[in-house]
Amino acid sequence: MSDAAQSTAAEVRAAAEAVKTALDRHLAAVERRSGEDDPAVYEAFNQLAAAAEAYDELLYDRYDEVTPFEIPGAEETLPPYTGPEEPSALSVLIRRDYAVAEPQRLLAHAQRIEAADGEEEASASGTVHGALGLLFGEFEPDEIASRHKEFGLEEGDSTLWVTASDEAADPGEWLEAPFEQVDPQRVVCRFDVSAVFDDDLDDTDEDEDELDPVLDEDEDLEPLDPDR
Repeated sequence: MSDAAQSTAAEVRAAAEAVKTALDRHLAAVERRSGEDDPAVYEAFNQLAAAAEAYDELLYDRYDEVTPFEIPGAEETLPPYTGPEEPSALSVLIRRDYAVAEPQRLLAHAQRIEAADGEEEASASGTVHGALGLLFGEFEPDEIASRHKEFGLEEGDSTLWVTASDEAADPGEWLEAPFEQVDPQRVVCRFDVSAVFDDDLDDTDEDEDELDPVLDEDEDLEPLDPDR
């Protein structure tokens, strides 16, 4: 970046003051919160995250320094919440990914479902996509999630979004395209599960092991030579 476009000391100072103000507002919102999902706290959190990010960028631009803290969840996950402060309706959007790890196990379960229903000839259970239809028609998604290995499935990433709205949708209103009109700014909260997070933890553990080697209990230590 050229010197002409570089941030000024006054801009960095103003950004620092903005962080202090946002921090005070966040604490005040937390002290006044009405419950675990108070939208005022959520909004104050996002404002603090945005202020801290702006300060961090200006600080680095001007002085080539960074802050020692990081507030997750601002730009990386969701934009600031702009939905109703007192929602009268909500939608829960869930996505769970699976890999068909053991097709034969899946097919066997589907055949048992058909047999229990009194089907004389196995039809849908003869193919993987047919077996999946039988499985999800027989069991609730939460039960499949808890028994996925039993059904020959392997868990992938999953996410759950809770979105707020002013009023409940009319029956059948969104069924043709249930996921096309999701407004990220109306998401009250979200919960993500991914193997990526486990990989990050594993990498950290490996780094710590490299920095802190453990001696073998059976290893003999050679005595120091006093003449060295």
